[in-house]
This record gives sequence, C-alpha cells and structure tokens, in this order.
Amino acid sequence: MHANKQTRQQRAVGVGRLVTKSLGGRTRIAELYQEGAAKIRLPESFTDELEAVTINTAGGITGGDQFDWSFRAGPECFLTATTQACEKIYKASAGTGQITTRIEVGEGAKMHWLPQESILFDNASLTRRLEVDLAEDAEFLAVEAILLGRKAMGEAMNAGLVRDRWRIRRGGQLLHAEELKLEGDVANLVASPAVLAGRVAFATLIFVSPRAEALIRPIREQIGEEMGGVSHWQGKLVARVAASDGFALRKILLPVISALRGGASVPKVWNL
Repeated sequence: MHANKQTRQQRAVGVGRLVTKSLGGRTRIAELYQEGAAKIRLPESFTDELEAVTINTAGGITGGDQFDWSFRAGPECFLTATTQACEKIYKASAGTGQITTRIEVGEGAKMHWLPQESILFDNASLTRRLEVDLAEDAEFLAVEAILLGRKAMGEAMNAGLVRDRWRIRRGGQLLHAEELKLEGDVANLVASPAVLAGRVAFATLIFVSPRAEALIRPIREQIGEEMGGVSHWQGKLVARVAASDGFALRKILLPVISALRGGASVPKVWNL
C-alpha cells in the first residue's frame, strides 16, 4: 500500500437543455434533456410564460466541476429560467469549476435569464461563460450576481479566481461583449475604489428590448445611492450595482428586475 498515492477526486458534471415552442398562445416544452448533476424542473406558472428552474444536485461547485446549460426559446415564446438556490462555489483544491450557459431566442420571443446569486468561498475558482444569440426582434433580460463570501456568516473570499465572459449577438451581429476577472489577492483587489471600494456583493443586468431606453430613469432611481450606474445604447440597457452584502444587493435587485419585467415579480424561488 502506497501512502503517498493520490486518490483521484470525483467531479460533478451536468448537462441540461430546454427547447420551447408556442402552442395555442402558450409556451410549451419542445425538448427537454438532462444528464448527470444537472436537472431542470418546470413549475406551473398559470400564465402564457414557461418558467424553468435549474438544479445542481451536487449541492455546489468546486475545482474541476463542469456544467453546461442550454435554452432555446422558439418563435413567439416567453421563457424565464432561474436557479433553485444560490450557487455555492467552494474552495478548489485543484482545477477550476466551469459553468457555460448558451441561450437562443427566436423571432418575437422573450427570454429572461434570472439565476440567483453565486456565492464564492475563500480560494474558490470559477470560470463562467454566457453565449446568447437573439433574433432581431427578440427580448432578452439577464442578471448575474456574485457574493464574495457571506458577510452575515463571517465569511470572505480573500483569494481565488472568478472569471465571467459574456457574448450577446443580435441578428448574428455582436451586440455586447464583456470580460470580468478577479484573481489572486481578491480581498485587496475589491478594496480598491476603482474596483468595488470594499463592497463584496455586485451584479450586472442587461436588457435588450425596444422598452429599454424608457427605463433608464426608473432603474437609476431604484439603484439609489448605492454604487452603480445605468447606460443605454444600441437598443440595450446595462445596469451595474455593488452593495455591502448580499441582503443589501437583493433589496435592490428585486424591484429592478420587476421593473424590467414590466411589473411582474421575480420567479417564486427567489425570496428576500
């Protein structure tokens, strides 16, 4: 028996795919596939909208885990997707956790991608990609929120890696691209006034719709005095906000998301 022999650690892998179609004025399932630790549940919405809830049955993500989610809203569909809970990104002993989300939105369709916050623990390592392809007249709303530890629990992400990559195309043309990377001494990085000024909870929202420009002022009022801002160009609204902790961030996100959804509430699995 070799005492120094390393045991290969088990990694979580999941694949989930949902395709919708419009039938009788309501959004219905056209295709549903799930594999490994990725599950998709479809609670009754009692509206024309279809709501999907993604579940990671592994209970969190660590180095080497890999999840691939895919959503396609067919023509004239309305699909909202969220997560069952906040995704916990645990300390990585080796490798990087990877989450890839691919979204297609057809002609006259609406897709709202509203995952709950990702919580990163100390020495977590995460790479995320969001790839979106929109028809010319499609509506798209997305939010991605990150908590660098849970302040109320006395936790902090002092070191590690978080990398976010967004690519959104409309009619085949690049509409929005951004890259976020916090690596190494994360606590020192976020303390800088040019980064987060010590705040540990932050989010980016993007809304692609003809209604976007009219919502600039209401969204700025919702953000209020917190660190953040709202811009509009090329038919898209981009809002960013940073707060002292997850509770403060969620108090802002809930009314902002509702305003962007035309007054509709966030998915039922969200709560304050």
